[in-house]
Amino acid sequence: MLTFEQIKNDACINTYIRMADQALVALGFTEHSFAHVAKVADTAKYILETMGFPERDVELAQIAGYLHDIGNLVNRADHAQSGALMAFHILNNMNADAEDIALIVSAIGNHDEATAVVVNPIAAALILADKTDVRRSRVRNTNAGVTDIHDRVNYSVIGSEITIDKERTYIQLQLTVETQYSSVMDYFEIFLVRMILCRKAAEALGLQFKLVINDQALL
Repeated sequence: MLTFEQIKNDACINTYIRMADQALVALGFTEHSFAHVAKVADTAKYILETMGFPERDVELAQIAGYLHDIGNLVNRADHAQSGALMAFHILNNMNADAEDIALIVSAIGNHDEATAVVVNPIAAALILADKTDVRRSRVRNTNAGVTDIHDRVNYSVIGSEITIDKERTYIQLQLTVETQYSSVMDYFEIFLVRMILCRKAAEALGLQFKLVINDQALL
């Protein structure tokens, strides 16, 4: 049975992740390399583990989280679909179980907000983990004159925490934002679609999605 450790330690997979991120460097995008995919895998694990899902589902969510952005190697456009196809070939060549492959591939193919659908719990956990990874350390261009709104918003976030309450009724993204770099309105301008998607993903897991910025509940 294929494990997350095998995926994380596979030299070819790590090459694809590294070079996919290099392609995004050329486009001026935020970091999508090992720090991002490891965090997404870890958060996806936390979500399904906390919600009491079977151990195998938790591991599949980790694998999907680690692989979800390799499609950027092909092109940023439609990277969810190209990444899903790449993941299929990788996992098939590693002799993964067909049902495991199906769940991972469908989650990856449905994680981007332009075409996302919460098709299963693996996809729900991946969407929540991916879309809530907002933090200063993802910004590459830290020059004082940065004008890109995505960089400004990410740079403004100095604290980010996602938690599920003890009663497992809601999942909350709590951000600490330095508003001299970006306003709360800027956050909503670029992330509203993502937050709506997070709400749908949370609902699929039986949770309410909450967003708190600087101790103010916004969703």
